[in-house]
Amino acid sequence: MANFKRFHLLFRALVLAIAVLAPLVSGLTALAEPGNPAAKPSVTAKQKQTKKSPDRPTEAKPNTAKPAPEAAAPPPAPTPAPPPAVLPPERVEADVSARSIAVTAAFKGSEVTVFGTVDNSRQPSPEAGYYDVIVAVEGAPAPAVIRRKSNVAGLWVNTASASFDRVPSYYAVASTRPLEEIADASVLAQYGIGLEQIPLIANPKTTETTDAAELRDYEAALGRLMVKDGLYTRDDYGVTFSGRSLFRSTLALPANVPVGQLVARVYLFREGELLNKFTTRVALERTGIERFIYESAHNAPWFYGIVAVLLALACGLAASALFGRVRL
Repeated sequence: MANFKRFHLLFRALVLAIAVLAPLVSGLTALAEPGNPAAKPSVTAKQKQTKKSPDRPTEAKPNTAKPAPEAAAPPPAPTPAPPPAVLPPERVEADVSARSIAVTAAFKGSEVTVFGTVDNSRQPSPEAGYYDVIVAVEGAPAPAVIRRKSNVAGLWVNTASASFDRVPSYYAVASTRPLEEIADASVLAQYGIGLEQIPLIANPKTTETTDAAELRDYEAALGRLMVKDGLYTRDDYGVTFSGRSLFRSTLALPANVPVGQLVARVYLFREGELLNKFTTRVALERTGIERFIYESAHNAPWFYGIVAVLLALACGLAASALFGRVRL
């Protein structure tokens, strides 16, 4: 009987222990599951203090961290410079006051005026001297003979000569300033500008029989004679500007100028360089009875000779009859 009571007490103690431990085991099992929110780690007190409260907003702390330095912006690409403006080239246009000059028996000389303009002129004023203009008027070429005189037995006689096939019958040059200041001698020689550059073409026979030094002496003598007769002239300041681009020059034609075509050339220079040139012509023409006689003598020489003889005979007979010297 005592054993039965003892067994009954143990059984009741076991049932009581199971009843107490069963909820505890069940709770531990639920905490160990991964999806259970209660399995989250516990929050410490310090972390709870720093945790934001949903009821009272926390005060924002000023940001004391230094801002990161901004990256330097790349320099802007340089703007390409616009291409320089291309200016049109300067050109010279010119004309003469008269395209034809009449030569009569009373001809005592004349003047020819060459005027023109510089197109696309960059000259600020007429006195600026930005451009130089040279005007050259050349007559028709003609043959010429130069003779050398020597003293022979007290007499001055012609002992030697040189023949030239083509010599300008007239040459006048005018410029804004002396030619030597406008361009180099090589440039003037290239374009045949100036009294020293006049083309004198000697006869081939003269070239063969005359040495170079003596031929230059003949050329210089021919030039001096033409200057003495007023057929070769030079005017260093004979061209004047009347505006930024307008210019003019007046050249004298002597009474002994040969009849024929005159060629007027205008050269435009800047800083010794030829920019442009222009060419025009002037005609020296005989008019009236002088032209008829000249054309008859050259185109019909036999007819001209017969008429001249008959005219002379008629004039002689008339003079004799007038003075009563004719006796039949």
